[in-house]
Amino acid sequence: MKINQFYIPVLCLFLILSSCKKNHANAQQTGNDGSVETEKPNSDYQPAFKGQTRTKAIKTNTAYNVEILNKDLGRPWGIINLPDGRFLITDKRGYMNIVSKDGKQIMLIEGFPKVDSKGQGGMLDVALDPDFKTNSIIYFSFSESFGKGNLTSVAKGKLSDNFKSISDVKIIFRAEPSYDGDKHYGSRLVFDKDGNLFISTGERSDKVTRVYAQKTDNYLGKIIKITKDGLPAPGNPFIGKQGYKPEIYAYGVRNPQGLAIDPNGNLWDVEMGPRGGDEINLIQPGKNYGWGDVTYGIEYSGVKVGKGITRKEGTEQPVYYWDPVISPSGITFYTGNIDEWKGNLFIGCLSGEHINRIVMKDNKVIGEERLLADQNERFRDVLNGMDGNLYAVTDSGKLYKISKK
Repeated sequence: MKINQFYIPVLCLFLILSSCKKNHANAQQTGNDGSVETEKPNSDYQPAFKGQTRTKAIKTNTAYNVEILNKDLGRPWGIINLPDGRFLITDKRGYMNIVSKDGKQIMLIEGFPKVDSKGQGGMLDVALDPDFKTNSIIYFSFSESFGKGNLTSVAKGKLSDNFKSISDVKIIFRAEPSYDGDKHYGSRLVFDKDGNLFISTGERSDKVTRVYAQKTDNYLGKIIKITKDGLPAPGNPFIGKQGYKPEIYAYGVRNPQGLAIDPNGNLWDVEMGPRGGDEINLIQPGKNYGWGDVTYGIEYSGVKVGKGITRKEGTEQPVYYWDPVISPSGITFYTGNIDEWKGNLFIGCLSGEHINRIVMKDNKVIGEERLLADQNERFRDVLNGMDGNLYAVTDSGKLYKISKK
């Protein structure tokens, strides 16, 4: 009997320690150049300015805890907070869950339209209406079978009083043309202070669709800005201009799975390159971000993309780029309980298998840190939680909480 009494508390202590870990910053490796990158680049391209890539490595000094709140979320893609502190988490397979603050209770929401979940498609991002507390409306992006292929669609609908179902679903935007593929949907959603909706769309990956990113008569490879009813947002840069879709805010992007507004009101995207050339971009109205023509990456086959150029008149340079890639996905600007992180950009990384912390000054990157690399997880999205903690979801179905120790 004494053995059993001793065994149970020791087992409980082991389980607590395994789910709550100390500061991981000491585990970060650094390269010979003092950056966090230890591998050689895929190309010999040179940055346009100092600090555009492989900036100095930094390390968090504040002690923090890492907890796994849930390991069974399925295929999460996007995570946001509800006003009561619970989480609204999309599942790539075609639905959403409401998850309790402690991560233990999961409630399924029903009533969503059918998604095309093959490849990189499915139920993707979600955003609350700015007036959610009074109208219970949410906006969501998903890959929809349409025409002879599929595309990124954005819809809105009203959650029931018990949050178990959605009704009055209406598609307000489709990123045409449709294409019979399964990659590069983009599809992050962000509301600005005026209540207009930013949408990121991918160029659908293949060379035949890549050219659409540079063309302005379509919605592929774009940053879109619309009203809550799906109309072009007032003040959009191309309204009334021949050959331009009026919903376009910026163009020339590849696969932007990260989109966020910083504390100063600036819009940023983080997008995936091919082999090398993942980018952080400061998105400004009417600007061309070059994909299809210029990049710091190369084709997966190893040959140059297009003419093999990294600069071209009329296109914007990325604020920062990676080579090799980290496959950046969801992003957030931190405003939480760890003072040295405030204002920093946090990026969920897929192939990089870490959470990337970027420190900026005057819109330039001055430091980079790779957090939770020891977890060996593909981090799909990160959330600046309303409780002051940082949260993340992974492709393996985990919900992480990172809090001040």
